[in-house]
Amino acid sequence: MNGTDDGISRWRRVADELRSAVSMGEFADQLPPETELASRFGVNRHTVRRAIAALSVEGLLRAERGRGTFVRAVPQRIVYPIGARTRFSENMMRQSLEPSGRLIQADIVAADATQARLFGCRMGAPLHRLERLSVVEGAPLSRSTSWFSADRFPGIIAAYAESGSITKAFLQEGLADYRRKETRLTAERITARDAEFLQCAADSIVLVSRALDVDAEDRTVQSVVTRFLADRMELVFANPSEQS
Repeated sequence: MNGTDDGISRWRRVADELRSAVSMGEFADQLPPETELASRFGVNRHTVRRAIAALSVEGLLRAERGRGTFVRAVPQRIVYPIGARTRFSENMMRQSLEPSGRLIQADIVAADATQARLFGCRMGAPLHRLERLSVVEGAPLSRSTSWFSADRFPGIIAAYAESGSITKAFLQEGLADYRRKETRLTAERITARDAEFLQCAADSIVLVSRALDVDAEDRTVQSVVTRFLADRMELVFANPSEQS
């Protein structure tokens, strides 16, 4: 670990590595002593304590005075398949989980250069922008921002507000089927606003999916950016040859 990092960077890096080690099953029940961890990561004991405190707030660890630091039972990640027909509600119900969607905010925006290229429209064309929260079994899992053509789908926001499902909203707007054309994935630190909605630690990691959905004529119907909590979701990319 780079000794020139500032203190905040060091404890966050220690926390990230400890989180990874726990998720991989390296520490089944209890962490090694602080002195051993400090030597392992090349930091002082204060930095280790700060990392442990942060992971305790997340619910991953439990520190007991005089006994040490213990690993809490880690909830199993929810598997989320990514394929040609990625459907949140269907994915969850196949796992006997109860999904729901919540509308956070909706407005109409003017297409910028990027969105105009994606939708094949002129710059300034009206787009519906939808902010939503996806919840499973009462726990928030992801926050998404979607864009739709306001000319083609004038009532999609109201349809989503009624059904809580993008697929059902499309159907109500006359689109019976659509497919995922591409998904680009990155890992980023969560923003303060997303942390508030997803009810997680301020330094959590999110998997950010930037995706494009198209109709049978390959016309864009939805551009969507989704932030998945990395410690609650496992994204699985399907083999295209096995997709229907």
